[in-house]
Amino acid sequence: MTQDPLRYQSGFGNEYATEAVPGALPQGRNSPQRAPLQLYPELISGTAFTAPRHENRRTWMYRRQPSVVSGRYQSYAQPRWTTGGDRDTALAPEPMRWHPIPFAGDADFVDGMVTLAANGDADAQSGIGSLVYLANRSMDKRAFVNADGELLLVPQQGRLVITSELGVLEVAPGEIALLPRGLLFKVALPDGPSRGYVCENYGAQFRLPELGPIGSNGLANARDFLAPVAAFEDNAGPYEIVKKFGGRFWTAPMQQSPFNVVAWHGNLAPVKYDTQNFMAIGSISFDHPDPSIFTVLTSPSDTPGTANCDFVIFPPRWLVMEDTFRPPWYHRNLMSEFMGLVYGEYDAKPGGFKPGGASLHNAMVPHGPDEEAFEKASAADLKPQKLDHTLAFMFESRFRFIPTAFALQTPALDQEYADCWAGLKDQFKP
Repeated sequence: MTQDPLRYQSGFGNEYATEAVPGALPQGRNSPQRAPLQLYPELISGTAFTAPRHENRRTWMYRRQPSVVSGRYQSYAQPRWTTGGDRDTALAPEPMRWHPIPFAGDADFVDGMVTLAANGDADAQSGIGSLVYLANRSMDKRAFVNADGELLLVPQQGRLVITSELGVLEVAPGEIALLPRGLLFKVALPDGPSRGYVCENYGAQFRLPELGPIGSNGLANARDFLAPVAAFEDNAGPYEIVKKFGGRFWTAPMQQSPFNVVAWHGNLAPVKYDTQNFMAIGSISFDHPDPSIFTVLTSPSDTPGTANCDFVIFPPRWLVMEDTFRPPWYHRNLMSEFMGLVYGEYDAKPGGFKPGGASLHNAMVPHGPDEEAFEKASAADLKPQKLDHTLAFMFESRFRFIPTAFALQTPALDQEYADCWAGLKDQFKP
């Protein structure tokens, strides 16, 4: 790449402008008859042309060759990355949990992707997929583009160096990355075998949630999201392009590097965010606020307040509530919850929920603290308590998640999960 690509621009949804070579950005015109430095103008639109101005996302790229210069596409097999939910799957209304899935075989970020559960339909632009990646090989002369949805990456083990058409992001566990639909990228693994979680969002683009009565400050701040600066590869071809399109995978040769954008401006860009910058909100009297106070990003649906997907984190924070059962309460929810643990211990499942694992509680499926957590919290001395060295997250969706055949058959599926509540006896004492 060009010199010093690991520099960043601050903000979420900003109108960025960046050039790797001085003078590469045209002034006053997006598509002049002759672009500076004999570059090709190319527009990527992440929303319809007529989307409201405050929601419209697009970026102008000025590149050495346009992306249409490629070979013909052929079918490519990636059977474990499926799209949408199989509604013919008979799924009992029970909680589900998976232990960390072990690494197996030689796979890069694309081939190491596994769908655990999904809902909705990519063609209908609704719903999400909940996936894990298990990669032990960097992508070299290989790039990937997802035409079905944007990707929210949550690394759990190992850093990712994501080279995109618009620049380079380095993302470590504890950080997240959001990659726009239709943007080419590749992933390198500087720490070796790497694992993490992915939300493939088929619906409305993720954005910051409204704050309502919280006011103008709190939760995730736009300025803490970082976008890359322009950077390009020089004489790096040929490449293999892998494309996900309509739930299927395709591959095509490209004689040049797709990472040849010398300059760009716009508000559609990959970004990363460090969850340590999240300003947690909580009760300072008694009882719990709803977990929606931990929302980092939201993908709205056509029903106000009922999200296609909310991305929620449970970061380190203080608990100070009086006369309050401090772990999450027993609960049945209209929304469906896919949950993962990046590091540390989750306070509602101190023993059974492991970093790299996942759980699924679909709509109206009861869930809550296990017996150990209940007994400990019920007898705890309610002094101020710091939950530290922990990071869990949730993909919460209005649609029911349907596990894949792989998820239902893998030995990582915890067949005894429901037993963690078996010891909760009737303690009624009239």
